[in-house]
Amino acid sequence: MAKVGGISEVEGSANSVDMENLARFAVDEYNKKENALLQFKKVVNVKQQVVAGTIYNITLEAIDGDKVKVYEAKVWEKPWMNFKELQEFKLIGDAPAACIATA
Repeated sequence: MAKVGGISEVEGSANSVDMENLARFAVDEYNKKENALLQFKKVVNVKQQVVAGTIYNITLEAIDGDKVKVYEAKVWEKPWMNFKELQEFKLIGDAPAACIATA
């Protein structure tokens, strides 16, 4: 169990359907707010912070045009209230070459 206020790794996050759904939500919300056309590719890593709900710091890959790029999204979730909010979404950089070949 995560300590309240502490940030911890989410084990198995790259293969988690729940984390993939949160990452897709983040990309969709970003696209709506910025009138962008990013396409979700995969979850790379997830950290969580327990607050009034949970804040997930999701590192993800998304396709921007013909390039795969790495982004970091911060999603706040309170499942008991059916609440999800994208708090931050920022470009980290280009994906490693090995990832681009599989795009």
